[in-house]
Formats: sequence, structure tokens, C-alpha cells
Amino acid sequence: MALVQHLAALTPVAAPVVSVCIANYNGAAILADCIDSVLAQQGDLAIEIIVHDDASSDDSVAFLRAHYPQVELLVSATNVGFCIGNNRMVAQARGEYVLLLNNDAALYPDALMALLAAARERPVGILTLPQYDWESGALVDRGCLLDPFYNPVPNLDPARSDVAYVIGACLFLPRALWNELGGFPEWIGSIAEDAFLCCLARLRGFLVCALASSGYRHRQGASFGGNKIDDGKLSTTYRRRALSERNKTAVMVVCTPTWLVWPLLALHVILLTFEGIALAALKRDGQIWRDIYGHALRALARDFAVLRRRRRDVQNIRRVSLRAYWRAFAWMPRKLNLLWRHGLPQVK
Repeated sequence: MALVQHLAALTPVAAPVVSVCIANYNGAAILADCIDSVLAQQGDLAIEIIVHDDASSDDSVAFLRAHYPQVELLVSATNVGFCIGNNRMVAQARGEYVLLLNNDAALYPDALMALLAAARERPVGILTLPQYDWESGALVDRGCLLDPFYNPVPNLDPARSDVAYVIGACLFLPRALWNELGGFPEWIGSIAEDAFLCCLARLRGFLVCALASSGYRHRQGASFGGNKIDDGKLSTTYRRRALSERNKTAVMVVCTPTWLVWPLLALHVILLTFEGIALAALKRDGQIWRDIYGHALRALARDFAVLRRRRRDVQNIRRVSLRAYWRAFAWMPRKLNLLWRHGLPQVK
């Protein structure tokens, strides 16, 4: 059996300008909101829609075949994760631009026209839209800054467009730039692949920007669990936290310019160790240390030589100064702010 079954759209779009790529796993209940928002876009714009189904166990594939024959469907025989799924879709895409869109997100009607106008107005690299919470409608971010340890810091300033990274739930860029950057790094798997791609783009001198207008609604955490506030408390999962700590550390090692990465990494390891021990003790939950923090530190030790080689390759083609790279960073550690506002996280 083929690893990916390619089901072409019933009526393929001739010469699409934008290829909207939707990674799906068990999203049958939410796909209609996402796809309908793309089909309802304003303007005379040639759009193709590609969905990669990541071996869903629900009826996602049957639903798409029955209700959206115009969608080009890639059906994976095995669950390969977010990075490989998006890489497969962009490899299939024909548009001048690609928009990576989560299946738990929905675009405002003018979203693609706004993104396209911004992309053609100036030579930016990667774009996104303001993100709004699905239920409350509250602004979540206008892209993100990063703290020194590569934790995302939501940008809420409408006057600021230059950001450190934009999340993969709504990520827009020229297809040629995607190919130049190499797409999502498959060694990451899931979580922080968007941060890596944007940091790589910024190291090569491309801007990463968030628009001030239009937007998209997002069911935060619906596709992966966690990453949201429940009753004033930060809610997350063991799996999300383990991948997040491991992958953010890897991005720090590979992308941080100059020798400053090494004292920063040493401080990060010390703080991560203390945080893991303290949180596990306060929560009386040894799984927090074993499956999250211990997992991240073991992965760093195991993969350190590989990460150094990847760092060498990335830094050899750096085109910006350390100062320019740090310009999109915030210096207050994000975790301290979250601890102050929401207390200890709920890990499920």
C-alpha cells in the first residue's frame, strides 16, 4: 500500500495564486468551519485547497469526499505528524503563495486578500494575521516575540508588525521561500517547527510580520490538546509540554547566533532542571519530571552532537547581526509572567 493516497480535486483550479494547506487529524467535527471560511474568501482570487489527513480514526476522509469534492486530498496510511504532513502538501501545491491553516481555525472573509496585498506591497518573508479566540473573540496575539529561552510571548501591540515568529495555525509565505528554507524540519515532529522556520527566515534576512487588520479565529489546543486557559489556570498536557521543552531547546541551540548560545544554554539547563524538580514536588507528580523535563534533558544530551552540526549549517548562512536577530525578543521570561498571572499549570 502506498504511504500516501493522492485523491485529486474533482475540478482542479487552473493556476492558483494561493494554495491553502490544511493538516487534519480526527477533525471531522471542525473541518467544515475551516474549509467554508476558505471558500467564502472575498475577491477574485484563484485558490486551491489541499488537505493532508494524517491517518485519522474518525470519518474525516469520508466527510471530505462527500462534502468537499473540490478539495485535493492526501490520505496518509500512517500517522506522520504535523511537519511531514505540511511538507507533503506544499510539495503538491501549485500556488505562488501557500497558507498553512490549522483544521481548528477559520479565516475572516478578507484574510487572503489582506495577506496577498501585504506580501506584494513589500518584500517580507513570512506573514500571519491577528489571532482571535474561537469562543470569546478576544485577541490572542498579533504574532509572537520570543523570550531568551525561546518561549512564545504574544504580541498585542497593533503598531508592531515585526515579530520573532508566527504560529503554524496560520502561516503565509511565498512557496519559493518555503522551498528555499527547506520547509518544516521533520526531525522536530510537532511543536516549535513554526518557531524554527521563522528563526531560520530571520537569520537569512527575511522579515516575519503580523498584519494589523483582518484575522482568524482559532480553537486553541483543539488539534493537539492543552495550550489554553481554563478558569484562569494554564492547561496543558504531558505530551505537549514534553515536545515543547525538547524542541524549544533544540531551536535555541541551532538558531541563536554567536558564542552567546553556550552560556544561555547552560543557564537554560539549570533553570529547566530546577523548574522540573520544583513543579513535580509541588504537584506531587513524578510524571512531570520523568515525561517532560527529564525527557527534554535526556534528548538534549543524546542529540547534542547532531544539534551542533545543524547549528553549524544554519549559522554558516546567517545574513543578519546578533543585534538584528535579538530585536524581536522580549527579555522578561514568559514563564514567570504566566506563573504570576495563572499560578502553577494544570498538566493532564
